[in-house]
Amino acid sequence: MPELPEVEVVRAGLAPAVTGATVVGVSVLDDRALTRHPGGAAQFEAALTGRAIRSAARRGKFLWLPLEPPAGGVPSEAVVGHLGMSGQLLLRAPGAAPERHERVRIDLSHPHHGEVSVVFADQRTFGSLALDTLEPTPDGAAGGFGTDEASVPRQVAHIARDPLDPAFPDAAFRRTLAGKASAIKRVLLDQTVLSGVGNIYADESLWAARIHPETPARELPTRAVNRLLAEVRHVLEKALAEGGTSFDAQYVNVNGQAGYFAHSLNAYGRTGEPCPRCGRPIMRVSFTNRSSHFCPHCQRMPRSPR
Repeated sequence: MPELPEVEVVRAGLAPAVTGATVVGVSVLDDRALTRHPGGAAQFEAALTGRAIRSAARRGKFLWLPLEPPAGGVPSEAVVGHLGMSGQLLLRAPGAAPERHERVRIDLSHPHHGEVSVVFADQRTFGSLALDTLEPTPDGAAGGFGTDEASVPRQVAHIARDPLDPAFPDAAFRRTLAGKASAIKRVLLDQTVLSGVGNIYADESLWAARIHPETPARELPTRAVNRLLAEVRHVLEKALAEGGTSFDAQYVNVNGQAGYFAHSLNAYGRTGEPCPRCGRPIMRVSFTNRSSHFCPHCQRMPRSPR
């Protein structure tokens, strides 16, 4: 599933093309792409057509396009997108041939860049688009990356800020971990604690911080928590600079290009290969419905206090 770096690459690619553009047409080819939308396909098409887009924003793994309100002063709304397992948002020339697995096409007219189409394609149909109401952020800070507006879609309001967000509450994060008996990896994957981190970047961050994934979060000293948070940010920033992680053709940017952070992975997906730090084999163990990858020598489980 695309994580923060992959979704941010998509957001940054969309922003210049959609900011200030007006929706001139919407074609829903598959209703399954609107599972999070409260109305049907016809209502989605009608409600979106003619609206102007203010920006392209992101929090964690969610994207949204804030819209100018229509005449009449209706509460602000946004098109919310979640890529799911295999969703793609692609920029295409007007009238371009349909993409494989294309579900929705949004035709735009931009005052400076001309006409362009945003195509939502999704092989496994777990991703979705929806029109949702924006609500104020509780802390008064911008809702996410790419917007200065202190608002967030209702469907995204329960998602915590991500570690790269300037408004991410470091002190609150430390307090949350201090009260969690759960394994630290499970906490890192909890999108209500911090968002955007999935299996790949959790494994990479824990390896970099030399922390065993099954360590109870509350047993981590403050120094270790600070080190972990710093490594999470470093890993995400490096992945973002390298265009994200692509293991197959399902994750691509808006131009259909793959990221190359997979070549920089130290733990994830390297079962049996030598640890880049100590040379011992990387181990893979089952973790809920996925796997954890770590070095049993560098990331030792702390001894239980007697």
